[in-house]
Amino acid sequence: MKKYEYKKLKAGTLLGAELKEHRQIIDDYAAKGYRFVACIPTCINNNGVAFEFDLVFELDCD
Repeated sequence: MKKYEYKKLKAGTLLGAELKEHRQIIDDYAAKGYRFVACIPTCINNNGVAFEFDLVFELDCD
C-alpha cells in the first residue's frame, strides 16, 4: 500500500524568477522516507504560465 503527500508550491510573481525552494522540500521529504513522484501545475494564468504547483511524494506503508 502507498501513502501520498502533496505539498503546494507557489512560483514567484516576477517573470523569469528562479525557483529553488523545491530542492529543500524534496530533500526534507526524502529524509522522512518519501519518494518524489511528480510536479503537477495547479494554477495557470491566461498566458499559459503555471505559477502554482503540487509536489507529490510517495511512501510505502507495507
